[in-house]
Amino acid sequence: MAAGKTGMGLDTLVLGLDGLLGVALVAIAAFYFKLTQSLASAPHLQPVETPLPVASSLDVVIPAYNEVDNIRACVEAVVATELPGFEVWIADDQSTDATGAIAAELAAQHANVHHLAVPPRPNGEVWRGKNWACAYATDVVQGDYLLFIDADVRLSSGAIPAALAEAQTHQADLLSCAPKIECSCFSEWLVQPIIMSAIAIAYDFEAINESTSVDDAFAAGPFMLFRRAAYDKIGGHATIHAAIVEDVELARQIRRHGLKLRYVLGIDLLSVRMYSSFATLWEGWTKNYYLGTEENLPLTLLSAFTIAMVFVMPWVGLLASLTVTLLKPELSWSIALLYGLTALTLGAYGLLRITGHRRVGVPLRYWWLSSVGGLVVVAIALTSIVKTKTGWGWTWRGRSLKPQA
Repeated sequence: MAAGKTGMGLDTLVLGLDGLLGVALVAIAAFYFKLTQSLASAPHLQPVETPLPVASSLDVVIPAYNEVDNIRACVEAVVATELPGFEVWIADDQSTDATGAIAAELAAQHANVHHLAVPPRPNGEVWRGKNWACAYATDVVQGDYLLFIDADVRLSSGAIPAALAEAQTHQADLLSCAPKIECSCFSEWLVQPIIMSAIAIAYDFEAINESTSVDDAFAAGPFMLFRRAAYDKIGGHATIHAAIVEDVELARQIRRHGLKLRYVLGIDLLSVRMYSSFATLWEGWTKNYYLGTEENLPLTLLSAFTIAMVFVMPWVGLLASLTVTLLKPELSWSIALLYGLTALTLGAYGLLRITGHRRVGVPLRYWWLSSVGGLVVVAIALTSIVKTKTGWGWTWRGRSLKPQA
C-alpha cells in the first residue's frame, strides 16, 4: 500500500512538473521572439569613414566616486579619441580613496583633462547617485555637446566621433549607446547575460527610437551624449536630483519636452565592466531592479517568474528526469511527457543563448549554470522590492539611498 501511495505521489509530482515545463516552453518562446525582435531593430554605432569637421565643441564628463581601479584606464582611453579640441572633466565626488590624486595626476599630464573636486551636496536637498557630480560639472563646462560616461566604461578611439556623427545625422538631442558588457568574476558570468537579455526585451530599440511616448523612453547611463541646448532645456541632472535610475529619468525628460531621443547598440566601440564582485553586483542590481519597473509590483513579480521559467525550469526538468528514471524505471505517459518537455525546453534555451551570443555577444561561458544565475536574479528582484519599500540596506558604494526623515 505504501509503495502504491508513493507511486501515486510521484505521478502527481511528475504531472505538476509537466505543467511547469509547458509554461517554461511558452515563456522561452516568447522571450526568444521578443529578444530577436528587439535586436533586429537595433541600430549599430558605426565607425566614421572620414574625420568629422570640427563644427561643434564637446565636453566629456566623468563622475567618479571611489573609482581608483577604473579612472586612469577610462581617461586614457578617452584622451586617445580621434577628435580634436574636446575637453575631459573628472568630477571627483568626494572620493575617500586615491581617485582624486589620480585625477589630479591625469590633469597634469594632459592639457585637455581637468580635475573637478566636487563639493558636498547642498544641505536640505536630496541628491542621489551621480546627479550632484554631473550637475556641478555642467555648471563649469561650455561645449555644444555633453557626453557623460561612467568610470568603468572603456571607449575605442573611434567611439566618440561615431557617436557625434550618429547624433548629428539623426538630429538626436540625446544619444545613448548600449555598451558591450564585460564579465570577469564568476557572479558576472552567471547574472549579467540574463539581466542584459531581459533589459533588451523590456526596452525595445524600435519603440525607444520611433515612439513619442514617455513610457517608451530609455537610456543607458554608461554613455549619454546630449546636445547642450537640449540638456539645458530639460534642466539637466538638477531636475532629477533625487532619482536613482537617473538615465531613464533623463530620457523621459527628453521625451516630455518633445525632444529627439535615440538609442543604439555600441558593442563594437565601447564596453563596460559594471561590477567587480558578487557584493557590488548584488548592491547595484538590488538598488535598481524594482525602480527599473517604475515600482510596478505585479510587473516585477512577473519578470521574476519569467526569469525562473526561462533560465531555471529547463534544468529543473533535467534534474527531475534523471531522478524519476532512478526512482521509477518503468515508463508512463506522464514520464514520457516529462522527458519530451525537458528536451524541448533545453533545446529552446540553448537556441536562445546562442542567438544572444551571435547578435550582441552575450557571453556563453557557464551557460550550463544558468539555473543558478536565474535564481540569483529572482532573489535580486525580490530583495530590490524590500530595499526600495523599506530603505533597509538600500545603498550604493556604501552611501545610503533612504530618504532622511
